[in-house]
Amino acid sequence: MALNGIDIADYQTGINLAAVPCDFAIIKATQGTSFVSAPCNAQVASAKAAGKLWGTYHYVGGGGAIAEADHYIDSILNYVGHGIMAVDYEEGENAAYGDWAYLRTLVQHIKARTGIPPLIYGAGKDYAQLKAVADAENCGLWIADYANMAHVGYEQDPWNEGAFDCAIYQYSGTGRLPGWNGDLDLDKFNGDKAAWARYATGGKGHVSVQTGTPSKPAVKVVHPAPVNKATTYTVRAGDTLSGIAAQHGTTWQALQKINGIADPNRIYPGQVLKLTGGATTHVASTAPRTYTVRAGDTLSGIAAAHGTTWQHLQALNGIADPNRIYAGQVLRVG
Repeated sequence: MALNGIDIADYQTGINLAAVPCDFAIIKATQGTSFVSAPCNAQVASAKAAGKLWGTYHYVGGGGAIAEADHYIDSILNYVGHGIMAVDYEEGENAAYGDWAYLRTLVQHIKARTGIPPLIYGAGKDYAQLKAVADAENCGLWIADYANMAHVGYEQDPWNEGAFDCAIYQYSGTGRLPGWNGDLDLDKFNGDKAAWARYATGGKGHVSVQTGTPSKPAVKVVHPAPVNKATTYTVRAGDTLSGIAAQHGTTWQALQKINGIADPNRIYPGQVLKLTGGATTHVASTAPRTYTVRAGDTLSGIAAAHGTTWQHLQALNGIADPNRIYAGQVLRVG
């Protein structure tokens, strides 16, 4: 048996999980050593109210393995033992990427405090290293690998799923489902509700979480960060300037001004935006951007992911036949 679900973050602020078809939702709680996702509590409440299975995840930033583990657990104390926990270890915005000992230390500290092994999330290209850590720490794996960036719904047999031994397989970052007007990550959990509960509790009926004051009940739950201390933000596929501004307590007009952006409707994945500071008089960096083709990619899919057209990429890269690109090929995308 398998369950279909999604994972969400502050990009999906306001989502009503009763309206979106999903068996489960895994919700971003924290990142690094200080960031807390403002809508996390509301998203968990939405999942509970809709009778959906749920979990939380921490996005690794690289600021200290134990500090990150503590930040995550301190922020979700009331959720431990009720929803699945997961550690998101990927390349973007992660200064510790490639340091597998760092990941293992972080996981070990979560286990030491909760007695529950978290799931470990990462890209298919890192499967061997992720599996080594997961096997050593008795953790389930959550692997992401996309055939392309096409808009799809749930799939019973996702592309390349058989290449990975994992609890959850994420096969799309651009899924489309009723009830939400935007991209969603689509995930397949290889198990039933009882299996989900075992991951959430570590097979225990009751979970005791270590706190700084053990005599007091764990009552701290995820809450909005007062102010995001970040000074820059790296644009991701699907971002808008207004959306980024809302996440960081500012306006798109302010971001346009301090980054010298000529057209606020044209930002691109990988672009680094200043969130604070004085205005600049030049357009943000126009250095060439590249993308390495993966198996299953199409030129139109790559173009859509980078806010352009396949015709532009064809001309920019001197491609004779737009239907013939190959894995490993490096394309200019801007």
